[in-house]
Amino acid sequence: MLRPVLTLARRLGLRAGRCAVCGAVRDTSGQGGGRPLCAACAEALPLRTGGLCPACGEMSGREEDPPSLCPECRADPPPWDELYFHGQYAGVMRRLILGYKFHNRFERNRLLGALGVSAFAARSGRVPDAVVPVPLHDRRLVWRGFNQSLEIARALARHADRPLLVHGLTRTRNTPPQTRFGLRERQANIKGAFTADPALVKDRRLLLVDDVYTTGSTLRECARTLKRAGCAGVDVLVLARTVLE
Repeated sequence: MLRPVLTLARRLGLRAGRCAVCGAVRDTSGQGGGRPLCAACAEALPLRTGGLCPACGEMSGREEDPPSLCPECRADPPPWDELYFHGQYAGVMRRLILGYKFHNRFERNRLLGALGVSAFAARSGRVPDAVVPVPLHDRRLVWRGFNQSLEIARALARHADRPLLVHGLTRTRNTPPQTRFGLRERQANIKGAFTADPALVKDRRLLLVDDVYTTGSTLRECARTLKRAGCAGVDVLVLARTVLE
C-alpha cells in the first residue's frame, strides 16, 4: 500500500525538492537527488575555466582556449597573482547572488560555497596558508545579518583545510555601496577603508574571497592592505565576474 502512495506523491511533486534559484520542482530520485538546482538552472551555471585572463578574469577568448594574460595585466599587473571565479555575473548566477545577499535567501549558502570550491578546484588553485574574506563594516553587517564573503570563505577554508582569518582584514570606514559609482569614484570611495592584522597575515600566502568582481577596486584595496601588513602573497577567488560593456 505504501509504494503506490509514494509514487503518487512523487508524481505530484510532494516528495520533490525545490530549485534553490527558480523554485521549480526538481527530481530528488536517482543520482542527482542531492543537488539543490533543477536541470535548467544547473545548465545555466557553467564553470568557466578557459578563454580568460588568469589575473583579472577578463573573458575575451573561446572557452576552450587556455588562460592567457590580457594586455592590461601585462602592462599593469593587479596586486595579486591569480584570480579564480565560477562564471559570468549574469542570468541565474546574478539572481542567485542577489537573492542570497538582499532577500534573506541564506539557504543558498552551501550552494554558493560549493560553486566557489568548484572554481578553485577546476583551475588547480594554489593551496594558501590561510583564507581571508573581504569584510563588511559593522553597521552593514548588522543591517544584512551576515557577510556573504565570509560564508563563501568558510567553504574554501574547509576545502583547503586551512585556517579562516575572520579578522585578518577589518573594514574601518562605512563607505557608500560601490554600485553607486563609476571606476574612478569606486577607487576613491574604497581607498583606506581597510586595515590588516600583521600578527595574522605576516609571511602567509593568502586566498582573498569575495562574491563578485566588478571593477576590482575593492579587491585591489584589500590586497594592497594585506601586502602592506607583510603577507607573502595573495590570490583571489570570487563567485562571479562582471563583464563591463
